Amino acid sequence: MKLAVFPGSFDPITVGHVDLVERAIPLFDKIVVAVGINNQKQTLFSLEKRLEWLTKTFESHPTVEVDSFEGLTVNYCKHIQARYLLRGLRQASDFDYEKTISQLNSIIGDNIETVFLISRPEFSHISSTIVREIIKGQGDVSKFVPANIAKEM
Repeated sequence: MKLAVFPGSFDPITVGHVDLVERAIPLFDKIVVAVGINNQKQTLFSLEKRLEWLTKTFESHPTVEVDSFEGLTVNYCKHIQARYLLRGLRQASDFDYEKTISQLNSIIGDNIETVFLISRPEFSHISSTIVREIIKGQGDVSKFVPANIAKEM
């Protein structure tokens, strides 16, 4: 089985994340969208809320599951027997960072493969960080997050 993990904080999930997962569905038998828990990182939304939003967002995709994990992503991949990591590249500067992480993951993750998908141009400017700033400033994020989440904000 081709099992991929799409890790992230998803604080909050954006339309760019959704597009990436939906484009990757034909490539894998199953994709686990996994919220990495980093207790040293301040999040805007609780883990429970982020998991709820992810579950609602992907409920119509039977090959997409939602989970959370602590520690190294590659250890989580080993735990669930995933051989692939899914990552998105929004801009050229993302590649240098992601390439280094990918190479390290391959070494400590027993040759786990990272599959990169390039963001579509209409989503390349969207990041969870920017969406959080818009939310903090009480702006309209309806164009940047899935419709079911926008209704709650």
